[in-house]
Amino acid sequence: MILSMIFGAMLIAQHADSSVSLLITKDGQPVSHINHLDYTNPHIDLPIVNTKKYNQFLNQLDKQYSIPPENAYLDQHDNIHSEKVGYQINRQAFTEQIYTYFFDHSPTRIEIPMSILYPKVDSELLENIGSFRIGRYVTSFNPQNKNRSNNIHLAAMAINNHVVFPGETFSFNRVVGKRTVARGYLRAPVIVRGEFSEDIGGGICQVSSTLYNAVDNAGLQIVERFSHTRKVPYIPPGRDATVSWYGPDFEFKNKYNHPVLIRARTLSNLLIIKLYSSEDIDYKPRKVPNPPY
Repeated sequence: MILSMIFGAMLIAQHADSSVSLLITKDGQPVSHINHLDYTNPHIDLPIVNTKKYNQFLNQLDKQYSIPPENAYLDQHDNIHSEKVGYQINRQAFTEQIYTYFFDHSPTRIEIPMSILYPKVDSELLENIGSFRIGRYVTSFNPQNKNRSNNIHLAAMAINNHVVFPGETFSFNRVVGKRTVARGYLRAPVIVRGEFSEDIGGGICQVSSTLYNAVDNAGLQIVERFSHTRKVPYIPPGRDATVSWYGPDFEFKNKYNHPVLIRARTLSNLLIIKLYSSEDIDYKPRKVPNPPY
């Protein structure tokens, strides 16, 4: 009888432990709760955590509550807009608290610990590198071709205000990203194996080619560049830089000791790309051929 009572009490205690859930809060407000039984094997002395399931849970929280930082930027009137700090879950601190709960069933409530993320580009940096021009190139396009003009504008905006730090390599494909309908790119003429065709994002090679000539004008180091398989009308022969998401890329390296700022915009029928840096930069510009008229 006594043994039955003790065994029953042990079962009740075990049940009580298993029912202890952890409340997770953000800014004092409940956002989620978990039970250790959902993430561990309770039938062994030292519980084994299902790390895959736990990481999925953590990734979901990160997606919901982390805020990326925003760089300072220059608008079309050269006004500086200030940077904004971001926040992300401090995974180490959060995991330490979670694992304490997994193994000890305490605490029963934790606040999500957040870490501050600082932007790479702040207002002070832009003030220092935003006015001294070290490279420039301008090409023209047909604004009546709406789809192609749209693609040129989108790609120009993607590289606009991008800062390349000393020793850093700029990749056109990485910065611009995949050209998709969801991102606003449209079908327009492209060159495929020496023949004209149509594809999503047609026209962006004019942006990469114009950038290449501005970069070369600034004396920066060209890392990777490929020409089209046939002549293009917007750039002098041999001065183009073809790009494709699953193919060639255009890359250059900032070999100088100061950051380089890319400014790109479309104005009427013109694509204008300029490069800026600090007045203290020791750079060696190169002469590049003028674009066709």
